[in-house]
Amino acid sequence: MYRETFQMFAGYNAWANERLYTAIAELSPETFVADRGLFFGSLMRTLNHLLATDRIWMKRFTGAGEAPNRLDAILHEAFGELRSARKAEDARLGAFIDEQSEADFAGTFTYQRMTDTSTHTQMLAPALFHLFNHQTHHRGQCHAALTGLGRSAPSLDMVAFQRG
Repeated sequence: MYRETFQMFAGYNAWANERLYTAIAELSPETFVADRGLFFGSLMRTLNHLLATDRIWMKRFTGAGEAPNRLDAILHEAFGELRSARKAEDARLGAFIDEQSEADFAGTFTYQRMTDTSTHTQMLAPALFHLFNHQTHHRGQCHAALTGLGRSAPSLDMVAFQRG
């Protein structure tokens, strides 16, 4: 049950990210970096935050890969580099999910938090639900920024993804 659910979420996540990045690609570099009142300010900073947090969680899950030590890390200032890194991270996340068994999703992992360096152990499945929900939350902010700019923003409804 978990495996199919998370495969769907990983597919949706990659699909929604691609649709959002395609819409943002039409913006000027100045608009991309300008403060839009989002939690992380600009579209560039918000998309970097999502990439950073995915890398942090993937390092926690796998023990491998690069992960920043800040939630507001700027991994790529240039849109094209950020988009390529996003695609690669979405593929990495999808591959990770494909490699897991049902027992793995019900299992636990232990990690150290960034903010207070305390150690936490939790089940993998709820952490993955958090990762995907977090993506949706900040993609929604980006979507609102696009519409606030008078731009066409793509539908990111999961049902649209499911309908193919």
